[in-house]
Amino acid sequence: MSQGMTTEPPLAELEVEAVLERNPQRLFVLKEGDTFLVADVYGDVTGEADGLFHNDTRMLSTFLLRLAGRRPSLLSGAVSQDNLFFTANMTNHPLPLLGNPATAEGVIHLERKRFIWNDRIFERISVLNYGDQRVQAPLTLHFAADFHDMFEVRGQQRQQRGAREPSLLKERGVELRYQGLDGLLRSMCIEFSENPERMDERHAAFMVQLDPQQRWTLHAEIGPCPSDAGCSRYRQAAAAARRSMRTRQRRGARVLASGRLFQSWLDKSRADLALLTTDLPTGPYPYAGIPWFSTPFGRDAIVTALQTLWLDPGLAHGVLSFLAHNQAQQTSTFRDSEPGKIMHETRKGEMAAVNELPFAKYYGGVDTTPLFVMLAGAYAERMGDPHVLDAFWPALEAAVRWIERSAASHPTGFLSYARGEVTGLANQGWKDSNDSVFHADGSTPEGPIALIEVQGYAYRAYAAMAELSRLRGDADAARHWQQSAVALQASVERHFWQEDMQFYALALDGHGQPCRVRASNVGHLLYTGLPRAERGRAAAEQLLSRAFNSGWGIRTLPPETPRFNPMSYHNGSVWPHDVVLCGAGLARYGERDGLVRLLNGLFEAATHFGMRLPELFCGFERAPGEAPIAYPVACLPQAWAAGSVFMLLQACLGLQLDAHRGLVRVEDPRLPDGIDHLQLRHLQLGTQKLDLSFQRLGERVVAFIDRQEGPSPVKLSLKL
Repeated sequence: MSQGMTTEPPLAELEVEAVLERNPQRLFVLKEGDTFLVADVYGDVTGEADGLFHNDTRMLSTFLLRLAGRRPSLLSGAVSQDNLFFTANMTNHPLPLLGNPATAEGVIHLERKRFIWNDRIFERISVLNYGDQRVQAPLTLHFAADFHDMFEVRGQQRQQRGAREPSLLKERGVELRYQGLDGLLRSMCIEFSENPERMDERHAAFMVQLDPQQRWTLHAEIGPCPSDAGCSRYRQAAAAARRSMRTRQRRGARVLASGRLFQSWLDKSRADLALLTTDLPTGPYPYAGIPWFSTPFGRDAIVTALQTLWLDPGLAHGVLSFLAHNQAQQTSTFRDSEPGKIMHETRKGEMAAVNELPFAKYYGGVDTTPLFVMLAGAYAERMGDPHVLDAFWPALEAAVRWIERSAASHPTGFLSYARGEVTGLANQGWKDSNDSVFHADGSTPEGPIALIEVQGYAYRAYAAMAELSRLRGDADAARHWQQSAVALQASVERHFWQEDMQFYALALDGHGQPCRVRASNVGHLLYTGLPRAERGRAAAEQLLSRAFNSGWGIRTLPPETPRFNPMSYHNGSVWPHDVVLCGAGLARYGERDGLVRLLNGLFEAATHFGMRLPELFCGFERAPGEAPIAYPVACLPQAWAAGSVFMLLQACLGLQLDAHRGLVRVEDPRLPDGIDHLQLRHLQLGTQKLDLSFQRLGERVVAFIDRQEGPSPVKLSLKL
């Protein structure tokens, strides 16, 4: 190590510098399988809400690059369009005298390019001298691994942790190790393609000496031991990662729109779904979101599968298969599990493994089980064959029996929730924050709580089981489930409808008293088709009013509500997936113009978020010429936010696919503003593949089949 390299500030100062200059909206993510990375625009990891995570453990908490003791000057930082590579381009600040003339600013180009494959980061650091003199620049990488559980990173305090094991220094790298309380030894190897001039368990230092136009390249691998960083491995891994990502992105039908920006939104949403989808032994499964929820969630995956079912039914099959495989078999108050219940969340971190938290397999979601049955019914209809569910039939029967048993425990016979232990979720619908369910005076209701949208899901689950049983030749079961659906529908209309509000109550408390609060949950009820026509239209009118619609989308609550806060998680914010479920509900009740306005609003919001809708954003009223206000810790990307455009687009197109009859139904189709032509390519319908186009002609939109392949011609029914 040369003398000049001793002038760097201590790592603590470097970390402070990095934190102070961070913009929470400028974090960049990569993911592959159960491994993901969150870093800033420089490619640095600072140990805040970032890092390299594997199976809910932060395996790398610091990774900083410094040139002559300083962070290089940023030129650009971005993730590739296919979400595979992150690249940061930087240049040097003026360099001090190190045996050569001082180097001027902007002479050295430094590129960091990385991707994730096989649970490890592959990084290439390239330094090129564009000057006319020889340069000498000390380059140092600072690294650390705190092995924190994901819930620690999110702020959970622990009374006890495992032990840090001594680091193992190697010729070109270091192995960092941690012995967890769960008995698992977690280790992380950081290895370089070149021998550092100096290395310890926190730093690797290199002296870069370059003649004019000369390039120096360093490869690094960060991941499971052992590793062997180098150019050849980097190229081979990059090629394999490209093939894998390309395969995921090519699943299902393709949507092509005439508008360039709208197409960018479609492409980015598709790329985000490919990024978040992990190929499990049971099939493809969309992880919920990065960074906090990069793991299988039940509700999120089901909604994402419903959003994309018309384009990619294979995703729905993967979701059904995984959830059936992990269905609850036992009763546990700690895990809120009961036989037949469908999983809410699974975690693989240390805290879950030692039961500090119940989330190793947690079942505290009251809506996940009826949504599972809903998805199964929709999938069978999409495929045109009830026997595609043969493998899942025992799971479906167990699920719907759980719905019956659980509903019987509520005073009024509705599907409801109450957590078994204090470690579980207090609220167990999709709005699962502690303050999301309340009475009109703002008070917190006593449980068990029966949410309005959950009754709609149960209604659709009963109806789906009735139809599936009929198609399978079980008339008695079909009659039973149909009677259950009809009875539930009547009971919801009797107990939840508030005539003076012309709206449905948010919930019933444990005493059967309504929470007389207007909330977007009712839009989900419309999506299920439970409300009678006149009540559905009355609710739809309010959801489209300025009280609910911020101009960017439907808020979870209107401003006159006691707990309304546009900056809150669930009490006044805008969630794209919530907006589109409401939109699909509006479509059921004949609302077409408002549906297009919702799609336009979300599209315009997406343009302010890099064509990538976040998990949620703030519910402030839209102001002319201003962008939507971000929610600072929203997941980005998020699966059901990425899938939102596809569900809302299907609703606007008025498109229904009847594979059993070989029929494409299109009713009163609409296109987004500025889009005159839209084509669906390689749409699967039974044994057929077809291309379907929508064309604006004056004030009308028409549909026609461009091309089809297969033994049985598909018919198009168009109703304008």
